[in-house]
Amino acid sequence: MKRSDWLSNQRQTVEEGYDKQEGTTYVESEEISSTHRQFVTRLIDLCPPNGQVLDAACGTGSYFGMILDAGLQVFGIDQSGGMLGRARESFPEVDTEKLGLQQLDKNEQFDAVMCIDAMEFVFPEDWPLVMENLRKAIRPGGHLYLTVERVSEQELEKALADATERGLPVVQGENVFRGGYHYYPPVPQVVAWVNEAGLQIVEDGHSDHGSYGYYHVLATRPGDVRD
Repeated sequence: MKRSDWLSNQRQTVEEGYDKQEGTTYVESEEISSTHRQFVTRLIDLCPPNGQVLDAACGTGSYFGMILDAGLQVFGIDQSGGMLGRARESFPEVDTEKLGLQQLDKNEQFDAVMCIDAMEFVFPEDWPLVMENLRKAIRPGGHLYLTVERVSEQELEKALADATERGLPVVQGENVFRGGYHYYPPVPQVVAWVNEAGLQIVEDGHSDHGSYGYYHVLATRPGDVRD
């Protein structure tokens, strides 16, 4: 099996899975953790008055309310039409677009960009492209908040062995047994990809959620600092 064909199938499966849900069960079970809320608040505080925020892979719009309540504007993109449908029901005033992270083509349109609970679905081959797309969307001096899901090395080793035994063209860090495709890059690799995209990390942190956790990154696109 060619890896390119396998990855294409994995991405389609993830998208179809969310579309079939139409966001219903996702909305019911979704909660914003204290660490997520802390970093989103920090991102909001760094925006100028009436600033514009891109929620990339916005899902059902869980963070739209926080952004709007702060007096900012928000634009949401997601590759799942089902998720966007739920977001539009809850926030009809927010503009959204069906668009994947790999196809993001906004150029310096936003004061801040957030990409939460999404990078685990991005293949290692696509990480540099996605990071470049996110950077381009930010105005110079603006900021990006990014989360990277983390699991134990033992889980990843077992997932790699099991997938290899089944003849799947996986690489280290991929796990197709957590309800579908996931990729968990090591933190040093994440830092390298962020830096290579032309972003500078200004704050980071970790949070634990039991069988998984997150690496949180707040980065800036260097440029003239705005008043």
